Amino acid sequence: MRTIIELFETSVDKFANNIYLWEKQNGKYEGTTYSQTRDLVLQFGAGLMALGLQKGDRVGLIAEGRNAWIISELGILYAGGINVPLSIKLESGNELKFRLAHSGSKMIIVSRGQAAKVEEIREQLPDLEKIIYLDAKENAGPNDISYEQVLAMGKEFLSSNSLEFEAVYKTIQPDDVANISYTSGTTADPKGIMLTHLNYAANVAQSATLLKIGEDWKTLAFLPWDHSFAHTACLYCFMYYGASVASPEIGKTSMETLKNIPKNIKEIQPNLLMSVPAVAKNFRKGIETNIRAKGPTAEKMFDHALKIAYIYNGNGWNRGKGLRAIYKPLLSFYDKILFSKIREGFGGKLEMFIGGGALLDIELQRFFYAVGMPMCQGYGLSEASPVISSNVLKAVKFGSSGKLVKPLELKICDNDGNELPQGEKGEIVIKGDNVMKGYWNNPKASAETVKDGWLYTGDMGYMDKDGFLYVLGRFKSLLIGSDGEKFSPEGIEEALVDQSPFIDQCMLYNNQNPYTSGMIVPNIPAINREVEKHGFKPGTEEAYTEALKIIQREVDAYKSGGKFAESFPERWLPATIAVLPEAFTEQNHLLNSTMKMVRGKITEYFKDELEFLYTPEAKNIINQRNIEALKKWKNG
Repeated sequence: MRTIIELFETSVDKFANNIYLWEKQNGKYEGTTYSQTRDLVLQFGAGLMALGLQKGDRVGLIAEGRNAWIISELGILYAGGINVPLSIKLESGNELKFRLAHSGSKMIIVSRGQAAKVEEIREQLPDLEKIIYLDAKENAGPNDISYEQVLAMGKEFLSSNSLEFEAVYKTIQPDDVANISYTSGTTADPKGIMLTHLNYAANVAQSATLLKIGEDWKTLAFLPWDHSFAHTACLYCFMYYGASVASPEIGKTSMETLKNIPKNIKEIQPNLLMSVPAVAKNFRKGIETNIRAKGPTAEKMFDHALKIAYIYNGNGWNRGKGLRAIYKPLLSFYDKILFSKIREGFGGKLEMFIGGGALLDIELQRFFYAVGMPMCQGYGLSEASPVISSNVLKAVKFGSSGKLVKPLELKICDNDGNELPQGEKGEIVIKGDNVMKGYWNNPKASAETVKDGWLYTGDMGYMDKDGFLYVLGRFKSLLIGSDGEKFSPEGIEEALVDQSPFIDQCMLYNNQNPYTSGMIVPNIPAINREVEKHGFKPGTEEAYTEALKIIQREVDAYKSGGKFAESFPERWLPATIAVLPEAFTEQNHLLNSTMKMVRGKITEYFKDELEFLYTPEAKNIINQRNIEALKKWKNG
């Protein structure tokens, strides 16, 4: 099995009458079998061919998860094309336009909820020939076509040209690119990760060495389908086993869709769910709210049950071992009267969550393990298709990212690329058939990231004696949101320093946090001059307050309504700001010899400030801590 085509064809042969896709139609979930899905895929792919799609042509896809999403992707691949899956979070301006222009997408497939973004920029995309609407469009133009029309065209094309179509999909090679999946770089510089048919087929087979999925298993794929984790671990891993994937009920707004998820989970009764930290926290919040609603007695009992489960479970790897065994009867009692009721809220059949996208804190792992729905932390990145390792029920260690998929080579390297012994911390470097082909039209970045087949992940970690991988954060400078999305901060940092006379240095921080924070070194002489212009005497309390307002205005200039609005996605701009009491210098080792910030040392050096930035008080830049920092500049 070396292509996605072979993967799908094999599953259709083995599981023709199994349900592959579940979608809410007319108020209830209805299933589409593997065989029925294949019919639709062939029709859609042939329809694309009839529209003029040729081997290697790129097609953008921006839509919420639904049957037509995967049918569209498979149809593109069967027609010899390359899918460019796009996040529904992208803004129409630079973000979406850059990806469509850079990939040279000839067509784009859009849902109703995303159509306006594409229509806004279509005239600025010379390569774009057609927009395919998953939901029919009123007043369609000459280059607008509906999904249903493409299917109808394909049906007609197959009636007389089936051999021609067959010749295309039967000659797809393992090294042919299947997807160009864009990273979240600075707005001008996201990189297009080229993932081949072999990358996906190999990663599915590798993932199967960690976890077996029953062919009767179901999942609700509520993570965005363009997300490499959901893409491989849901759509293709479930396909490999003949299991089924349900999509959430799409609401009129994204918030309405989110609200449908708990209800949809009960309806589908999934056996396995893919999650990210932000979703895990919401699930926990919901569970605890329901317990509190039952009154103080229930809450006390729940807290005690958790305490017992935490002791019994240990770190997962030593669950129930040694003296812990004495707690088993009490835990069984609590499980029967309490935890089992919680599991019913998740459909009652949930074996486990797989956590990916970003690292899940240990407390959350302990909590879900205690209530009998283990959230097993995994690790991967899009450049690796993405799965590299995962905890699974038979092998769990809280805080780790689990055991490696097989076959896969891994080494831990120092700054100079030398391999380090087991247990030592360094950059995680991997080699296997799941490693990307490179970055689209970016040979320089490709050569820097993949060397002699080895993928330099930019993540820091180590392997322990039991074969568990521990991921410790970024070796490089990427910001990572709580949902696993990544973004390079340098462009924002440089803009703030270059465009503002009042900011000398700036470092942004987000390591799976709810928002991005910023540490700013002020230009005190420039600020004092501005303060005086506003009628305040430097060194007075009023002047410090005014100085902080000036700094805040410089940051706000990049937000909606500001003079630099839409330069960067707002979620990566600092929501809280710490004014630092000293600069980054070579003397305090916060700059290296080439005058670049040493991020790891800065986060350690200013760890108290960073901690403060995630407290409610930090939401207002005018706080005592920032005023004290400004005073140190005056006195320093």
